[in-house]
Amino acid sequence: MKDEVRANAIANVAAGLPLVEGVLGYEETVLPQLENALLAGHDVIFLGERGQAKTRMIRSLTGLLDEWMPIVEGSEINDDPYHPVSHHARLLVAERGDDTPIEWVHRDRRFGEKLATPDTSIADLIGEVDPIKVAEGRYLSDELTIHYGLVPRTNRGIFAMNELPDLSERIQVGLLNVLEERDVQIRGYKIRLPLDVMLVASANPEDYTNRGRIITPLKDRFGSQIRTHYPLDVDTEMDVIEQEARPLVADGLAVHVPPYMTEIVAEISQQARRSPHVNQRSGVSVRLSVANYETLVANAMRRALRNGDPEVVPRVSDLDALVASTSGKVEIETIDDGREGQVLDRIVKASVLEVFRSRVRPERLGPLVHAFDDGRVVHTGEDLPAAQYSDMLGSVDGLREALSDLEVGESPAAVASAVEFVLEGLHLSKRLNKDAVGPKATYRSRG
Repeated sequence: MKDEVRANAIANVAAGLPLVEGVLGYEETVLPQLENALLAGHDVIFLGERGQAKTRMIRSLTGLLDEWMPIVEGSEINDDPYHPVSHHARLLVAERGDDTPIEWVHRDRRFGEKLATPDTSIADLIGEVDPIKVAEGRYLSDELTIHYGLVPRTNRGIFAMNELPDLSERIQVGLLNVLEERDVQIRGYKIRLPLDVMLVASANPEDYTNRGRIITPLKDRFGSQIRTHYPLDVDTEMDVIEQEARPLVADGLAVHVPPYMTEIVAEISQQARRSPHVNQRSGVSVRLSVANYETLVANAMRRALRNGDPEVVPRVSDLDALVASTSGKVEIETIDDGREGQVLDRIVKASVLEVFRSRVRPERLGPLVHAFDDGRVVHTGEDLPAAQYSDMLGSVDGLREALSDLEVGESPAAVASAVEFVLEGLHLSKRLNKDAVGPKATYRSRG
């Protein structure tokens, strides 16, 4: 198995092809370690918090298997026709010889996976005596009475154990026995199964490092431990969003998300991972970014449908809708009533301000700020049609220049989004005052 994976990995590396598909941000960190592990023929454990593509990488490893593999027809454990290990296959090969019937198995069927849970049993992983087969007249000592578990059924394939530390120590011992000594005891009957399995596992660092959660001999059997991580920068987080978010399509509506709004969503996750008020041990998954992006677009579409706008473009006022998609994915380090909402609100505001400073040059904002000195007031809100924002370009001095860095064009919906972004950025920069009531806001001079 490991020789087969190594040969295909060598071919991919030599051709400059990735070992796993659809994983972003690991090109200089995780993937080189994975290449080393596979070239070395190691069993691998991925160590990382939730939402770091551990399962995706594990499942993608099937792409390094040969597309088709021959097995003895009817074999439950993928017996090699030249080296059968099960009683059924050995008898069939001894009886039929070169005429033994062969079945071809696709690589997608050579992958087994189990989520470790407290109720996982030896029968699930290794096997159990099948009482029906015993009732048919076979003796308990007959190997044909055994119903094989997931590990034997993944013979000549890749077996993945997700959240390995959650597996009880008693079951870990049984798994160790299969992978190393090859001796399997089921109800007191001992058989020898020289299984050919590559073991890949995942674990959360908090559980993995707790003493006693993984037995030392099993931990020692993993040749490589690879630490995963969240996207290290906003650009990578944005790439993940673009790749993973499901497009929202509706007849008669055109959906466009400005880059700065996508960046705000990505920055929210980055800010949450740095916040002392967020439980970092549980992690802030990239699923937060994806879910927030989808919610942002959905809220913009809901507004467009109500206002009769043909174009869907998210605005800053749509960020209030992210509470529903954020609360369940971020654990706040406080139990005070109302504190969770305050923490999330600060994270969103810090994200908007960070993106505003990076996207809009300060020298373009002076005329717009001065335009408020004569007592001008600008109203914004979820219920305001996009056309009213476009009218502001001609009535508010300096507004068009302030939007020029954002390159939004003349589309009313895009202009509305940019106007809200710039006004909110000026407020968070303490250059304008803001009065907010629900989704509606009024911006005025600080003088």
